[in-house]
Amino acid sequence: MKKFTGFCKGINLGGWLSQCKLEKEHMESFITGEDLKKIKEIGADHVRLPIDYNLVEQEDGTPIPEGYKYIDRCVEWCSMYGLNMILDLHKTAGYVFDDAANCGGFFESEPLQNRFLALWSRLAAHYGKYDFIAFDLLNEVSDDSINGVWNELAAKAVARIRNLAPHNWILIGGTNFNSISSVKNILPPPDDRIVYSFHFYEPMIFTHQGGHWVGGMDTSFRTSYPLTAKEYIEQSDTLLNGCCAETCRQVSPSASGTDLLLPLFDEAIRAADERNVPLYCGEYGVIDLAAPEYKLAWIKDIHSVFEKYGIGRAMWCYKEMDFGLIDESCASIYDELCGLL
Repeated sequence: MKKFTGFCKGINLGGWLSQCKLEKEHMESFITGEDLKKIKEIGADHVRLPIDYNLVEQEDGTPIPEGYKYIDRCVEWCSMYGLNMILDLHKTAGYVFDDAANCGGFFESEPLQNRFLALWSRLAAHYGKYDFIAFDLLNEVSDDSINGVWNELAAKAVARIRNLAPHNWILIGGTNFNSISSVKNILPPPDDRIVYSFHFYEPMIFTHQGGHWVGGMDTSFRTSYPLTAKEYIEQSDTLLNGCCAETCRQVSPSASGTDLLLPLFDEAIRAADERNVPLYCGEYGVIDLAAPEYKLAWIKDIHSVFEKYGIGRAMWCYKEMDFGLIDESCASIYDELCGLL
C-alpha cells in the first residue's frame, strides 16, 4: 500500500484552537513551543492541528486576520523542530461534528458549502507554500446517507486547494464519523497527492467507557481490555441498552485483541490498495477513565495493526480533552506510550 511519508507517528493538538473558548489567554498558553519540542523528542514526526472556522472568520464570513497568527506559530514551531503538520478543519460554518444531529442543513445549503470552499481557498493560499503541511478537509462527517453529496463537495474542495497549493497532501475522510468502514465509499482520488483518512476508537464500548457525551453511555460504566467480542456485546446489551458495541457484532464472537481489530480494516485496506492511496488514522485513543494497563494494552494492539499495514496515525490527544497523553491519567504508562510514537 502507498505510504503517507513523513506522517507516520503523530499526535493531535486538540483543545488549543478547536473545541474550546477561543480566548486570547487560552490560545497564548495552552500550547507553546516547548510542547512542540517535547513532541519531537518523544519520537513523533508530525502533529495534527484541529482548528474551528471561527478562529479565522466571523459569523458573517469576514476573515479574522488575528486568528491566523496562532496557526502561524504552530507552523513556525514545526519548522523549527522538524515536524510535519496536518491542518485539520475541525468545524466549519454550518457543520459541527459533535452536534451533527442539528447540522444536516449544511449538506443542503449552497451558501454554506460555498463558504466552506472559500475558507479552504484562504487556508490554501496562506499555507500552500509549506511543503510540510497537509490539509484535512473536514472532521467527522456523520451521516452515511449524504455520502454522495460529501464526495461532490470534497472534490470541489480539492480543486479549490489545487489552484493554490498544487503539491500539498490532502486528506479526505468518509462518513459515519470518519469510520474505517466508510473508507471504501470515499471518492476515487482526484490526483496522486490524496490520502484516505479515518478515525479509530473500536470497540467504542472500551475506548469511550463512561464518556458523558456518548449517547446511551452510563457514566459509571467501566470495562477492561482485551475481552471477546461476545463479552463486549453482552456488556452493551445488559448495561448500556445495546450502545457502543456495533463493530463487535461484525466479527467472530470469540475474537479478542488484534483478532477483533484486524478484520475491521479489511475493506479499507483493499480500497486503498486498489486505488493506490495512503491510509491515515487521524485520531485514535482511550478515554482517561479506563485503567492505564488496559489503555496501554489497546494502544499496543492498534499500533501493531498500523505497523502491519504501514498506516500513519496521530494519537488523540496531547493534553486534556479526556484523552491527554501528558495528563496524570497516563503518568504510570507515559514512557511506554511515548515509545510507541
